[in-house]
Amino acid sequence: MAAFAQSAPCWVDVQLPDLEAGKRFYGELFGWTFRAGDGPYADALSDGKLVAALAAKQDGRMPTAWGIYFATDDIVATVARIREAGGQVITDPVRAGRAGVLAQAADPGGAVFGLWQAGDREGFQKQNEPDSFCWTEVHTRQKDRVDAFYEEVFGFQGTDLDASGAGASGAGDSGTAESGAGESGTAESGVDFRMWSPAGTEPGPDTAVGGRSVITDAFPAEMPSYFLSYFAVEDCNAAAGHAVRLGGRISAPPFDIPYGRMAVLQDDQGAVFAVLQPLVSGKGAE
Repeated sequence: MAAFAQSAPCWVDVQLPDLEAGKRFYGELFGWTFRAGDGPYADALSDGKLVAALAAKQDGRMPTAWGIYFATDDIVATVARIREAGGQVITDPVRAGRAGVLAQAADPGGAVFGLWQAGDREGFQKQNEPDSFCWTEVHTRQKDRVDAFYEEVFGFQGTDLDASGAGASGAGDSGTAESGAGESGTAESGVDFRMWSPAGTEPGPDTAVGGRSVITDAFPAEMPSYFLSYFAVEDCNAAAGHAVRLGGRISAPPFDIPYGRMAVLQDDQGAVFAVLQPLVSGKGAE
């Protein structure tokens, strides 16, 4: 049996101008250790388990950004569905040695994501635990086209957040949540948010693997659509403060949501990510 359900997030990596600086930043922030990969690439480990990868950008025009990968057992068929659903294939399927096969694409709103068909490497060996991946969401201005796209390509079933925030945690078993905040650092109340549950599951917070938020007119028109990936932490405030001491920036200061406490951060090279301190025993973050 595959380690990841079809269409579940299974891997993240970050493209950076300076790989060694990235290792210092994330090594200090999350306690990650690193081992060399093929080429200018480093696997990140937490407690000896794979959690992410850092890569040196090969082209300065590439964005400095975290990327998300979704699992597929037939990458060629998934790429075909992306084209049929109005997406753009950026990189056709390419084999990464014995590890697996990858491809890159963009949804109709322009947000970029990856596909991963596992070979010897399934993906995360640790997730939904401190210092590892716990959630992802796409931020877009074209919600109707994007909702239809992900439902057609990945078979996602949507659960919409109501105006009070009820009905959606933005998380599955990890207890993570939708941000309701963009890079401006302001949280929106009643944010238009949809959770994604895999095909064959009962849609809702308990099965959600990701979500979709909306970029409103409050944000600059030049802000592109993007995926925001979250890492679980034990103390959100401490993680945000530590990131700043390491040369990073706070895009959205720590704030409480119904499912924990979160912040949106930038590393010291500009890559944006979020941290989430999940609720413990149903109690709010201190």
